[in-house]
Amino acid sequence: MSTQTNAAVRNEQKQRIGIRTMVQVGMLSAIATVLMLFEIPLPFAPSFYEIDFSEVPVLIGCFTMGPLAGAAIEMVKILLNFLINGTVTAGVGEIANFLIGCALCVPAGLLYKKQKTRKGALIGMAVGTGMMVIVGCVINAYVLLPVYAKAFQMPLDALIGMGTAVNPNITGLSTFVIFAVAPFNLLKGVLVSLIVLAIYKKISPIFRMR
Repeated sequence: MSTQTNAAVRNEQKQRIGIRTMVQVGMLSAIATVLMLFEIPLPFAPSFYEIDFSEVPVLIGCFTMGPLAGAAIEMVKILLNFLINGTVTAGVGEIANFLIGCALCVPAGLLYKKQKTRKGALIGMAVGTGMMVIVGCVINAYVLLPVYAKAFQMPLDALIGMGTAVNPNITGLSTFVIFAVAPFNLLKGVLVSLIVLAIYKKISPIFRMR
């Protein structure tokens, strides 16, 4: 086989891989968008903190196609949700949600890419969950809560008061982050990781089919 023929075959294979990746990103983004619509309230946090499992398809995409593909899925999911539900924060909340979602999935995808074993997946998801908690706390304290207070035309203390009504240990912004935001992100990271751990090996061959 000539050099030109080999090059043509390689180019065709790259095109097929690129198309397949785009299709898979689109499919996982659509699933993530649907999952984002189903939110579950939590007893230890105010009503505006509701958990969803839209990061499950994102994390699966990170493991099967790499962290960049996972970040793309997260971005498309946020954009689709923006088109469906709109925004009350001029896009700030959507950007924050993108960063928090990536804080979980991208580190997990990077570590799993280096060590594609069950242990690698567990380490990646543990690190990602820790990053999600840290990033979520910082962004909520300094971005999301002030933005939501301004969007709903209410003082920040009123939002904190909603937390106090659920948990009397919440007396200020710092305790709100400790007793509401941190547990929320920790629980979400753990649940998403457990779901992916349970289903990944069963469905990953679908994404690797040539």
